[in-house]
Amino acid sequence: MFTLPDSVEYLIQPGWKNSPDDHWQSHWQRALGARRVENHDWDEPRLDDWLAGLEQAVATASRPVVVVAHSLGCIAVAHYAQRHHKGLAGALLVAPADVERAAAPATLAEFGPIPRERLPFPALVVASTNDPFCHASRAQEMALAWGAPVHWLAEAGHINVDSGHRVWPDGWRLLAALTRALRLPPGQMAY
Repeated sequence: MFTLPDSVEYLIQPGWKNSPDDHWQSHWQRALGARRVENHDWDEPRLDDWLAGLEQAVATASRPVVVVAHSLGCIAVAHYAQRHHKGLAGALLVAPADVERAAAPATLAEFGPIPRERLPFPALVVASTNDPFCHASRAQEMALAWGAPVHWLAEAGHINVDSGHRVWPDGWRLLAALTRALRLPPGQMAY
C-alpha cells in the first residue's frame, strides 16, 4: 500500500447495511487508523440520522477530513455537502448508489433526489462499468454534477466483497492521489 500523509484525518462512510469485516472499507479503516461514521440504523437508513452521524464525525476531527464513502454513503456525502458548506477537505466516492433507479429499495427513497450541486471540495468518483446498483451513465451524470472526475473500473460490479474487492490496493492508490491533490489549486487535480 502507498504511504498517505498524516496531515488529514480519514473517515469511513459505509453504505446501506454497513461494510463487513472483509470489505475494503474495513481493511482501510484498520490500515489508516480511521474512524467509521456511526449511523443509528444501517438497515433502515434515515437521511437525517446519517447526516447527523457524518456531522458529528467531522466536528470531532482534529485535522482536515477526507471521507471515504461507498454506495449509499456517497449519496449521504453529497447531501451533507449541500447542507454543510465546510468541514470536508475531500472525498473518495466509490460506487455511488442510484437511489432514483426504478429497482431501488423503498427504504432508500428519502436519500433522493440525489443532489446535483457541485461539491465544495475536491472529490473523485470511482465507478464500475457494470455496477448493478448504478448504471455507468448515471454514475457519469452524478460525477459531472458534483464536479468530480471519474475513475472507471471495467466489469468491477459494485466494488464490494461480492465483486472480490477486499483489501483493494488499486483503490488505495486512488486515495493517495486524491490526498496529494488536496494541496493543489482548484482545477489542477490529476488522476
